[in-house]
Amino acid sequence: MKGVTGMKITTIGLDVAKDVLQLHGVDERGHVVVSKQIKRSKVLEYFANLEQCLVGMEACGGAHDWARRLIGYGHQVKLMAPQFVKPYVKGNKNDMRDAEAICEAVTRPSMRFVPVKTAEQQALLALHRGRQGYVKTRTGFANQMRGLLAEYGIVVTKGITHLYTRIPEILEDGENGLPGMFRGLLARLLKSLKETDQQVKEMEGEIKAWHQENAASMQLATIPGIGPLTASALTATVGDARDFKSGRQLAAWLGLVPRQHSSGGKTNLLGISKRGDTYLRTLLIHGARAVIRVAPAKRKPDDWINRLIGRRNKNIAAVAVANRNARIAWALLTRKEDYKPPEIRHLPASPAAAPCPA
Repeated sequence: MKGVTGMKITTIGLDVAKDVLQLHGVDERGHVVVSKQIKRSKVLEYFANLEQCLVGMEACGGAHDWARRLIGYGHQVKLMAPQFVKPYVKGNKNDMRDAEAICEAVTRPSMRFVPVKTAEQQALLALHRGRQGYVKTRTGFANQMRGLLAEYGIVVTKGITHLYTRIPEILEDGENGLPGMFRGLLARLLKSLKETDQQVKEMEGEIKAWHQENAASMQLATIPGIGPLTASALTATVGDARDFKSGRQLAAWLGLVPRQHSSGGKTNLLGISKRGDTYLRTLLIHGARAVIRVAPAKRKPDDWINRLIGRRNKNIAAVAVANRNARIAWALLTRKEDYKPPEIRHLPASPAAAPCPA
């Protein structure tokens, strides 16, 4: 449907794609004003000549960049998770129906929106993803080398450092019966392993440098179980913590709360929902495992974590600690303060600070 002359567009649903974007605009009464395709090169020109309005998009690849550009023209841009837009699709799925569904979903009062990330946030998260990819590649090289050596009856202990020490010894040993072709392959794989490991270390150095210059990230690193990697990823992913009503909402957003399958007034809780960012949730749980591992030796027997370990499985305890850390992180980000252990928070006020008796 072409644009209707004289009717002001108040809300637009924009279905983002690589080459051609679908646009669906309505007026204040919900009447369709425009529904058309627009080439990628013409999108900014179109919105530059359009009066300020509400623009809705799915939080997909390139959506944050489009959002920043459209905000620069004075438009109000809101991003939504695709699974929340899908129920508004009418009939068969196509670009026109998707844009129409986005336009309708963005106006719903109960809709949940995704905060628009800055270019710096995206760059840091891209660095995290790049490091994660190199870590997987490094693990793949290490496992492949161990598997190939096991075919010749040579077993190498787990750990990259053991490969660094054992492989040169194996290559220099002329009596182990390894063919020359296989020795060349081992040398090539070892070289690739070292290069990949070096890339991981360099990326970690860049992430830690950013972490040390960011006050919010440094505050999160004061929480037991949250280090520079987790703190920087959490800071960049969450953005403004005030977008969440509470720490519990942040923990639920990260998928650290039980799934529900309740009906008829009967509550049935299942495993954790695993919604949200898998990478960030994994970092929080790994950090929680580290806290649990040292808790029996470094914490009092009646400490919350030790009591939790005593009555629940360690995997369940790790998720509980990760959930708690997420809620604490929300509190620190909203209050702009460092973490204070319970034993310090619960200390009575000093006599000097107490009011004088009448």
